[in-house]
Amino acid sequence: MIKDKKAMEEAAEMLKAIAHPVRLCMVRRLWRVGECNVTCMQECMDMPQSTISQQLGKLRQAGIIEGERQGLEVRYSLKDDRVRKILEILFEKQECEGGNSK
Repeated sequence: MIKDKKAMEEAAEMLKAIAHPVRLCMVRRLWRVGECNVTCMQECMDMPQSTISQQLGKLRQAGIIEGERQGLEVRYSLKDDRVRKILEILFEKQECEGGNSK
């Protein structure tokens, strides 16, 4: 029973991390494009870079995304396959209607 409790707590923390509208938008964008830097997300979401960076930090801390330094920038991508599956369920109909195969 203790093992199940830990798994439930971990799943709840992951869901809490993506439950915020800005973070959900960010992970959806990463799911669609594969990887993105802060500037790319800032342009897409029309928010200050500091806000984007703060939300990216929360997603990294939760283990949902990872960043890889490429020169002067950091490119972020989804790390947790469970999040990909959740996004597929949440946005499958919208993605198909929009003509995007992902």
